[in-house]
Amino acid sequence: MVFQKRLVGGIIWSVLSALVLTGCQTPPKTAEKPPRTASEDSGAPPAPEQTAYDLRHVDLALQIFPDKKAIAGHATITAVVKAPLDWLVLDLDPRLTVSGVRLAAGESVPQVARFERRGPRLWIALGITQPVGTTLKATVAYAGAPRAAVRAPWDGGFSWDRTKDGQPWIATSCQGEGADLWWPCKDHPSDKPDSFTLRIRVPQPLVVATNGRLVEVLPHDDGTRTYHWHTDYPINNYGVALNIAPYDTVTGTYTSVTGEQVPMTYWVLPENKAAGEKIFPEFMEHLNFYERTLGPYPFRGEKYGVAETPHLGMEHQSIIAYGNKYKGGAHGYDWLHHHELGHEWWANLVSVADWRDFWIHEGLCTYMQALYAEEREGAMAYHHAMYDNRRRIKNENPVVPPDTASMQQMDDKLGNEVYFKGSWIVHMLRYQIGAGQTREVLRRFAYPPELGDRPKDGRAGRIVNSDDFVRTANAVAGRDLSWFFNFYLYQPKLPKLLSSIEGDKLVLKWEVPENYPFPMPVEVEVDGRLERIEMPGGRAELDAARYSRAKLDPNLWILKETRMMSVQPPH
Repeated sequence: MVFQKRLVGGIIWSVLSALVLTGCQTPPKTAEKPPRTASEDSGAPPAPEQTAYDLRHVDLALQIFPDKKAIAGHATITAVVKAPLDWLVLDLDPRLTVSGVRLAAGESVPQVARFERRGPRLWIALGITQPVGTTLKATVAYAGAPRAAVRAPWDGGFSWDRTKDGQPWIATSCQGEGADLWWPCKDHPSDKPDSFTLRIRVPQPLVVATNGRLVEVLPHDDGTRTYHWHTDYPINNYGVALNIAPYDTVTGTYTSVTGEQVPMTYWVLPENKAAGEKIFPEFMEHLNFYERTLGPYPFRGEKYGVAETPHLGMEHQSIIAYGNKYKGGAHGYDWLHHHELGHEWWANLVSVADWRDFWIHEGLCTYMQALYAEEREGAMAYHHAMYDNRRRIKNENPVVPPDTASMQQMDDKLGNEVYFKGSWIVHMLRYQIGAGQTREVLRRFAYPPELGDRPKDGRAGRIVNSDDFVRTANAVAGRDLSWFFNFYLYQPKLPKLLSSIEGDKLVLKWEVPENYPFPMPVEVEVDGRLERIEMPGGRAELDAARYSRAKLDPNLWILKETRMMSVQPPH
């Protein structure tokens, strides 16, 4: 459980912290798994036909059969054509059998449509070329046994578990694998449905907790009932999640920094209700921290929800998956919930267009935990968290892989750099521009000034890339910091800080790959005082008599290698 080659779900910092700081044991190694199929990697390069339409709405109606570990139903996909289109192409795992498709274009009446299965994709013939602006509505009827999670949430799918009294306990997790494991979608982070409806039918007494707001619960004569949920917020496909169990609830109302009242619900297993009631106020405290730091909770027009899950956790929009078993953490708070909640801003509100920029989701969330440690316990706790992150940085791959590496697929190339080196990029930004301006960067990146922070609808949601973050940082700092981001994001090597005595001078020099511009200032401690040494050309000369015993970067602000060169005798 310590190091997963493919890191997903916004939880690996939490896992590692728990293992290091609370003494959890590493489980036995499992047998090597076969390579993933094309349908088991989220974000596979979209077909040209997929980039030619924009998702508007998904209406997903499914019946869940716990005993058979199967699903059956239909999904209605509404999309608008952006370029002339002959085929509507969706992703859907071949494990699921499509029995029919009905299609409507514009105002036409839905008709039976011809379709083809081509590997992990479903090709629906449009009959004639559909022009730009046409609204398409395709209803796909399908059924089958969806991929069972091997080791959720890292190796996801459906988790078919049981509660202590033998009741079904079901959850989905599919960030790395993609939502096409259980519903037809455009399995790429660059497009979100503008809204989503779920009608999930389950045997009584099971309860369905999912995204958005609960519209109604419809009982049926066969001992089942349908939970009808709906969200009017744009949602990434892996953020759509089912949580099914004989849940009890802990409920309350949270007062947002906007003054609005936000309904909060924790769907908890009945045997854990007392523990759920105890931790519920902490959930509110975490929510308040994020609101004060980044701006209002993005989905306050519907709810803030948490569901107890048989797997560790995931950032499903407005229904955070929580499986930390109330263990808390080394700094006195529940790290799992805190981290996953952070993804409501960094993943669900602000989402990346390509997995290459995944550090925006994970690095920013990891950094938020250091900020929370600082708020709770002071500067030492902050630096301890950052030092702990530093020990996990490998510097083997760039944080943002090059275009030639095509990180459109969620795969092993991501590594832990997106978490820990990503957090250090924000840490070093703080060193350069100060804590106040760094918080302003984060807040503006969550809620750009032109939008404000009050919208309750989907207007505040954005799909971004690394350049967007750099532009925000430059705007707040009032200067161009591209040299810094380019160095740490796009190549893995660290700068080396060289120091040498040359005559009566202490010479500090940055050694960087390919003589890359690197004017990083260096903090030194001399005579118990901190001084900041500017290095505009990557070099500084100091009085050796005063600075020869100075401590370089004593608070570990800079991700670097340090080396003392041989001392040259005075001339």
